[in-house]
Amino acid sequence: GEPRTVVSGLVRFIPIEQMQNRDVVLVCNLKPAAMRGVKSFAMVLCATSPDGNSVEFVEPPKGSKPGDRVYFEGYENGTPEEVLKPKMKVFETIQPGLFTDDSCEAGWYDEQKAFHKLLVGSQVCTTATIAKGSLK
Repeated sequence: GEPRTVVSGLVRFIPIEQMQNRDVVLVCNLKPAAMRGVKSFAMVLCATSPDGNSVEFVEPPKGSKPGDRVYFEGYENGTPEEVLKPKMKVFETIQPGLFTDDSCEAGWYDEQKAFHKLLVGSQVCTTATIAKGSLK
């Protein structure tokens, strides 16, 4: 609905010039958190290479607009929580299963190791070059 302040710890990995004026995937229903004295109202979703040396943004598909709903394949009809309750640790529970596949497509491996692509509309969110990377 309106612009958000988002603080990240990406300065070591992504130059400020590459952060500006671009589309990224944000997790917006986390409880706001203070970082470096500034309240952050979302988390930037990024992929980290398997060796830990590279970090890239998870990018929405072309044609996406700010505010478009992001969801996992197979969970299209779910209704997102307005704000995830920190004590429930919902994000912390699924985060270990968040990865990119061999094609740099972002998604989530469920308990049965089935891969559910991260989608906007029916199109997949991706990274530029990181395959088999963890998402955080």
